[in-house]
Amino acid sequence: MSSARVAITGLGAVSAAGIGAPALWAAARDGQSQISTTDLPRGERLRIRIAGQVRDFDGASYLDEAVLRRCDRFTQFAHVAVEEALLQSGISSDELRGPRTAAIIGTGIGGMNTIDDGTYEYYAGSGKFNMLAIPRLMPSSATSHVSITHGVTGPCFTVTSACSSASQSIGVAAQLIRAGIVDRAIVGGSEACITPTTVRAWEFLRVLSPDTCRPFSADRNGMILGEGAGAVILESEAAAAARGAKPIAWLAGYGTSSDARDIVQPDVGGASAAMTAAIEDAGLTPDDIDYINAHGTGTVLNDVNEAEAIARVFGAKGADVPVSSTKPVIGHTLGASGALELIVTIRALTESTIPPHINVTNVDPKCRLNLPREAVAAPLKAALSNSFAFGGINASLVVVAAA
Repeated sequence: MSSARVAITGLGAVSAAGIGAPALWAAARDGQSQISTTDLPRGERLRIRIAGQVRDFDGASYLDEAVLRRCDRFTQFAHVAVEEALLQSGISSDELRGPRTAAIIGTGIGGMNTIDDGTYEYYAGSGKFNMLAIPRLMPSSATSHVSITHGVTGPCFTVTSACSSASQSIGVAAQLIRAGIVDRAIVGGSEACITPTTVRAWEFLRVLSPDTCRPFSADRNGMILGEGAGAVILESEAAAAARGAKPIAWLAGYGTSSDARDIVQPDVGGASAAMTAAIEDAGLTPDDIDYINAHGTGTVLNDVNEAEAIARVFGAKGADVPVSSTKPVIGHTLGASGALELIVTIRALTESTIPPHINVTNVDPKCRLNLPREAVAAPLKAALSNSFAFGGINASLVVVAAA
């Protein structure tokens, strides 16, 4: 554990709740699901027709034509989320520019819309093809665009580790700041893969719900896909203080682990190891955690695994600490989920409000958790956000309230 503190000074979001972190928080706080019927070109044969789509998003409203031509939907989302986060942080372009800033944006898949459209055009024999397909579809596209737009010449890379991508990007950036390699970082995650072929692939995996997402509920029947981007501005305590910036919260702990067991089946040991490492990295104990934003996908194996891991880490308190999942509200945004859910966790701290856990009918007896059905006003000092991915890649983040 390093004694250097990492400040969170800006938040930005694009989600099914709309454009902006305030819209995301309002939906989570009020327990208002943003899941709706999909409207996908070439998606007529899909069995699952619901998702957490970003509705009425027009990239041309945010990006000029030259940039827009080079950006897949997931990169467009990242641009918008980053701009909001930077605006809130109040950091100047001159301060941002140069080698002392890092840009690390996670994604699980990258430019899936470009891939889907391109393969359709090719196999349909239309002769159409986007000449910029490669720079649009590469997973590092969003990170590269952010660094170009803002003149970031420090570390610039993409973390691609399925549903832990965003959380790992945030955690790795915090480590770079602690080590003194950079003073600040633009971090988060972005995903836009609600396309016909992607949804069909998830259908065949048999983990999608046809109606709603019910994490930890006895009658849960799967997850629901979502899309969007979350951006967070991290700064060293010294860098933030030098420009008079007031932290929104502190990113206090990061833990990550690998199950090294199975590509899709989760492991209690791996999840509990990540949570334990994050809490210890923050210099805290499980008793100090006031709220957990769960990975909470609504799938049978993931929910039981996470509940057992929480019980292992928190002991008797595991049945008492408030837990809720953001996925019933905006869907599972895959590589962006860790960032969007961290934003909800941070706002829970700043607003002293535990967001509700919605859609539960009867709690699965194997998931003995405290799942508040309505928002609860409570003083929160520290909170934990979990991301557990296919491939057994686990990541947990701990945030503490700013004094």
